[in-house]
Amino acid sequence: MVSPEQAGPRQAPESGRRLLQRRFTARLLPQLRLLVEECAAREGLPEPRRGEFVLAVDEIAGNAVEHAGGSGRLVLLRVGDELECRVSDAGPGFSEAVIPELLSGLDGAPKGRGLWLARLVADRFAVSAGTAVAGAADADNAGAVVTVAVRLR
Repeated sequence: MVSPEQAGPRQAPESGRRLLQRRFTARLLPQLRLLVEECAAREGLPEPRRGEFVLAVDEIAGNAVEHAGGSGRLVLLRVGDELECRVSDAGPGFSEAVIPELLSGLDGAPKGRGLWLARLVADRFAVSAGTAVAGAADADNAGAVVTVAVRLR
């Protein structure tokens, strides 16, 4: 039996109302965008913020596919007056410190704009380490959790 200390830190419990939960791969990204768009519209997120939010979520999910083993898990929540999306993966992980303060690519680099863009359009943005929760079948054992949230009004 694994003790709580051996299992590692527990991820904070979800607060709010769950609107969508999906595991995804590259093949499912277009469907994921549509589902996030539908949920955001249903919750009353107006344009152009809705488009910005969907773009931010798509960039984060795309990064999970590209840099963290080809798949991830998305959880979309209504938390008070915000839509909050958490994308987790089982990749090598990273910290928010690697996200440039200025638009990357101005130096000629062809990549590196997705997380910068997501942080720019979000009202709240965070990167944390993925954690294993003892006994949870859908817990990621490593990786990162990127949270992006926008206010509905």
